[in-house]
Amino acid sequence: MFPLTVENKHVAQLLLSTGTCPRCIFRFCGVDFHAPYKLPYKELLRELQKFLEAEEDESVSEVPNPPPKRIRLQEPEDQIDGMDSLSQNGEGKLSVTEDGSSSSKNSNLNVCNVCLGILQDFCEKEFIKKVCQKVEASGFEFTNLVLSVSFPPQLSVREHAAWLLVKQEMGKQSLSLGRNDIVQLKEAYKWITHPLFSEELGVPIDGKSLFEVSVVFAHPETVEDCHFLRAICPDCFKPAKNKQSVFTRMAVMKALNKIKEEDFCKQFPCPPNSPKAVCTVLEIECAHGAVFVAGRYNKYSRNLPQTPWIIDGERKLESSVEELISDHLLKVFKAESFNFSSSGREDVDVRTLGNGRPFAIELVNPHRVHFTSQEIKELQQVNHFMTWKLSCFCNSVTELELLIVFLFLILQKINNSSNKIQVRDLQLVTREAIGHMKEGEEEKTKTYSALIWTNKAIQRKDIEFLDDIKDLNIDQKTPLRVLHRRPLAVRTRIIHSMETRYVDEHHFRLYLKTQAGTYIKEFVHGDFGRTKPNIGSLMDVTADILELDVEVNHLIVEMPVYTLNSANIMLLQH
Repeated sequence: MFPLTVENKHVAQLLLSTGTCPRCIFRFCGVDFHAPYKLPYKELLRELQKFLEAEEDESVSEVPNPPPKRIRLQEPEDQIDGMDSLSQNGEGKLSVTEDGSSSSKNSNLNVCNVCLGILQDFCEKEFIKKVCQKVEASGFEFTNLVLSVSFPPQLSVREHAAWLLVKQEMGKQSLSLGRNDIVQLKEAYKWITHPLFSEELGVPIDGKSLFEVSVVFAHPETVEDCHFLRAICPDCFKPAKNKQSVFTRMAVMKALNKIKEEDFCKQFPCPPNSPKAVCTVLEIECAHGAVFVAGRYNKYSRNLPQTPWIIDGERKLESSVEELISDHLLKVFKAESFNFSSSGREDVDVRTLGNGRPFAIELVNPHRVHFTSQEIKELQQVNHFMTWKLSCFCNSVTELELLIVFLFLILQKINNSSNKIQVRDLQLVTREAIGHMKEGEEEKTKTYSALIWTNKAIQRKDIEFLDDIKDLNIDQKTPLRVLHRRPLAVRTRIIHSMETRYVDEHHFRLYLKTQAGTYIKEFVHGDFGRTKPNIGSLMDVTADILELDVEVNHLIVEMPVYTLNSANIMLLQH
């Protein structure tokens, strides 16, 4: 059933005659159900022309004295200033020809003067197939997607001009048309293309999908349509760092909401001129939202930095904690890059023991996040797990649980690849969880073990007093060794408790529980007086630190995670 009624006839005739496509005519007539938009364009145009011809035949038969074969729409005396003959450029002249059909001065131009071809060529199956070919060639694996389209900002200007034209014509019939009564271009485009994309790719369109296909349109021929708005509303067009042009859609819409209708009509033709060409596609891009993996690591080497150690472009050590962990995840998820973060950091010669240091890795634009039970079995065989137990597990879990099992096996692969680090509690987390890991770092506590040397010979009794010191406040000026990358400041830190163990007359082991962010090495040797008090000053000796270990990280990271149920965990652990 054709969606337009006799009440829409005059608006439909007017818009068609001025170069507007059938689907845009539906939008201006408030057609808000999907089916009519989905018809092939040529069929739509044919049906619209049949509708208008039938209505014209009926109207002519009802008139006792038919008007001359050629008539022109007459404007009311109170028409909007600047809209003479509907256009300053003489466009939009409606005539009735001898055969009774509507025609236009520009009837030989097929490109819609409102959507610039968006709802014409770019809604057809041929274009959808081209986009889908790009998607399939991108190398991403996905089970659903979200479609994002970016239209030229001048479409808003053209739609505004067409709206003013229709609004004026409807006013003659004592009818009104608000901006919100028009079906949005993106809505109509979505109604038409979403089913086609879903059918072609074989996956549903899901607004919550992390896999995004974006199509960016441009129309160089009409790029200057927006420029007059800047002269009238300069405050709406302010340069932004991340924007190539000030004429963004939001800026244009803001200006259109401010400009007076009569000022608009003086500057821009109503109806808008018909273009010579349709829009062009600037880019078709595929991207997947980041995947966040978190856990804890232990570092057992005293010759391994947390992140790549590069000075003046020269690499000092061949590997790092960051690389030993992330390289495996990058390969498995086929991510383009990664961002590594952790709760604090240790020096290259410091071990991290105990429950490990919390870390998180953002895998940027991963090309795969879905894994099959067969892939899990293959990885399991590499890790020398018991195949039959994992097989039982994989036959009874969801896709999300398969991914978690896959992470568990990656953890094993990381741990088997190096004796310098070990990873535990590897899990999927949300973006928000990364922020939680950083929150309150300095309010937490850490436990250290340090082997200390003194220049003077000492006895057990010389160090026992340290055991009685509680909640000692120290002032630490930014250490010399980090001054090149940290601002100069004096930071107050707390040494909550200390416990000593005598080794020999020049060595003892010190166990400390401190506020997170305390520079332990400087607390021992004083850093040329930049940390006060320090072990040397407290004992009245020259002290230095030979070994340092992080024993316990008391930071409790509250991370919303995806976990397996206890029964499945037991199956993996046994």
